[in-house]
Amino acid sequence: MLSIRDCLDYCDLTEEEIELIAEHEDIPDVAAAQLACGLVQTPEGVLILTHYMQELVERAARRGDIDKAERARGLCARFMADHPSRH
Repeated sequence: MLSIRDCLDYCDLTEEEIELIAEHEDIPDVAAAQLACGLVQTPEGVLILTHYMQELVERAARRGDIDKAERARGLCARFMADHPSRH
């Protein structure tokens, strides 16, 4: 079984990005890391991950959790910059 560190080293994602994906999918960080490693390999997968992060921004904003929304927005922007695609 892969560890989070193995996945992070392989797929060039940050721990914070993995945490957002885990929160979006309501799964453990290790499972989110494995999911993300597969998705980040294709343009379609990058779009899916971007969508997950954008949904978390919207959810946090709707709840009035401005700090979380801003943090997620920043992580999403960094992810999009690091993984250019047709966002």
